[in-house]
Amino acid sequence: MPLYIDYPSWIHPEIFPNVPVLGLVRWYGLMYILAFSTAFLVLKKVMKEGALDSDGTKATEDDIFSFIATGIIFLLIGARVFSTLVYDTTGDYLKKPWLIFWPFKNGHFTGLAGMSYHGGFIGGLLGMIFWCWKHKRPTMRWIDAMCTAIPLGYTFGRIGNFMNGELYGRITTMPWGIVFPGVPRAERFSSKIEWVSAFMEKIGMEATGGLVNLPRHPSQLYEALFEGILLFCIIWLVHKKKPFDGFIGGLYTIGYGTVRFFIEYFREPDADIGYRFSVDGAQIYENTSLLNISTGQILCFLMILGGIGVLAVCFLLDKKRRRKTAGQK
Repeated sequence: MPLYIDYPSWIHPEIFPNVPVLGLVRWYGLMYILAFSTAFLVLKKVMKEGALDSDGTKATEDDIFSFIATGIIFLLIGARVFSTLVYDTTGDYLKKPWLIFWPFKNGHFTGLAGMSYHGGFIGGLLGMIFWCWKHKRPTMRWIDAMCTAIPLGYTFGRIGNFMNGELYGRITTMPWGIVFPGVPRAERFSSKIEWVSAFMEKIGMEATGGLVNLPRHPSQLYEALFEGILLFCIIWLVHKKKPFDGFIGGLYTIGYGTVRFFIEYFREPDADIGYRFSVDGAQIYENTSLLNISTGQILCFLMILGGIGVLAVCFLLDKKRRRKTAGQK
């Protein structure tokens, strides 16, 4: 009995493949819509709890819509720019920067293929800060509310990655390993290589040609579950009991960075970047040491440090505010 799962043949990046006009509608785009809609509903729930009211100003649905819309614009810009500058090694975008937001490649509509979470995090954060400054709202309070809403919406983004057959994990012998579609997506290996043939024998896979796809961790689903649903549940349980403004923002940043750091050990690093640090010359399809660090793990470590810094600063500011308030009584 084969110890792996074949990627469902009915799944394509397009929702209606080979259908004129409708063929342009992609799962990834639909998941973005679901993600932002979910974030809006959660933020609306937080608003009804009165968590966004301040100084006699009551938050409205229009405020939420404007807040999210501003964040989305900055998020998309940050995610796309960061992806093209950090993860692209060809230098094409530096030579032709207008291609960063050009949704066509080789005459075909591709959308904005290539988005970086960490770039979106930075862009979205700047967008929220800008909106709060412009509308004179307590910045950390609104960021806390948004960080309560983000994880559940993020779940749909990773499901979109799965539907696209992208951002898959490293090869695995686990029975839930999935054989993702081949080139130009998952890398194929020659069945004549000794370790490949031994790997295939172990999982009960038969060679059907010179090159084979090996099962991989569905790391997109790992992220959807742990960085999305689990992190949302944790934050939702404590969001009403936060000790000071900024606590949820710091908790989300640390929580996401920590979970993503460990999931990166199961996720395939970019083929043209590989590991940023490697102690044993590991290839991109295997990881034999916890000291082999990817670009994503470095960025996640910086997120953890940033989250700790946010908690420390917000705690001290809240302590100072409480002392000042007590002194006025």
